[in-house]
Amino acid sequence: MICAGHVARAEPVLELTANVIWERKEPWFGGFSGIEVDAQGRSMTVISDRGRLVTTRMIRDDGRLEGLQLVTQTPLKYAKGGQLGPRFTDAEGLAVGAEGQAYISFELTHRVAQLDPETGQTRVLGGHADFDALQINSGLEALAIDPDGALFALPERSGEETRPFPLYARRAGQWDIAARIPRRGPFLPVGADFDSAGRFYLLERALTPLGFRSRIRRFNLAAPALGEATLLTTGPGRFDNLEGLSIWEDAQGHRHLTLISDDNFYRIQRTQIVEFTLTE
Repeated sequence: MICAGHVARAEPVLELTANVIWERKEPWFGGFSGIEVDAQGRSMTVISDRGRLVTTRMIRDDGRLEGLQLVTQTPLKYAKGGQLGPRFTDAEGLAVGAEGQAYISFELTHRVAQLDPETGQTRVLGGHADFDALQINSGLEALAIDPDGALFALPERSGEETRPFPLYARRAGQWDIAARIPRRGPFLPVGADFDSAGRFYLLERALTPLGFRSRIRRFNLAAPALGEATLLTTGPGRFDNLEGLSIWEDAQGHRHLTLISDDNFYRIQRTQIVEFTLTE
C-alpha cells in the first residue's frame, strides 16, 4: 500500500564546472568586483575598483567556459562626461535588469549610480540616510535587481559582529530596509544576485592567513527566517578573492552561478572566473 505523506526535497548542490584564469597586460586590467552575465551565458560585463567598464564574449565548449574574448573597455564617467576622478572610481557592485537598466554601487565616496552601458556615464541616485555613515572602505559592496525590477544594496559591514546586515531596497525612487541578513561567522558580503524565482543569493568572503574563503547563502526574503540556506563554504585558498556573483539560466533551464575575483592589482593574485551549476 502506498501512503501519501511528506515528499523529501533534494538539497541544493553546486557543481564546479569552470575555473578560468583571465590574463591581460594592459594597465587598466584587474580589480574586478562586479559582474553580470547575460541570460544565456554568452557575454560578461564587469567593473573594476579603478573605474573601468569591460565587456567580453564568453568562449564555451559544449556549455563549459573555456576563455574570454575582450569586446570593449571604457572608463566610467560623470553624468556630463569626463572620466571619474580618483575619489569616485571605486566601483564595487554591478546590477543589470531584464529591461537593460544598469546600476553601479561605489565605496570610498558611497553612492549608487545609474549606468549607461554604452558610454560609461553614471548618474548618481538619491541614497538612504544610512549611506553617509558607512565605513570608508566597507561600503555598498553588493548590488542586485529582483525580477520585479527593485534595486537592492548591501554593505560589507554591519557595525558589530552580532548585528545583521541591512538589505536596502529602492522602489519607486525611495530606499527602505527590506530585510536584515543574519551575520554568521567571519564572512562579509561582497556580491549578490537574484534568480528568476526571486530568491536572493549572497556571496561572502573571509580572509585568513592561508588565503581567502568564500561562502554563498540563499534567502527567500518573503519567508519566515528568510528561508536561509548555505550553498557553498570553501576552505582557505580554494579560490582567489571572489567578489562578484551573477546568476543566469541556459536554454534548458539549468541555473548557473558565475563568480569573478578581485586581484587588487597584485601580481601574487589572479583574476579568476569560476562557474557552478545548481542542482536541486
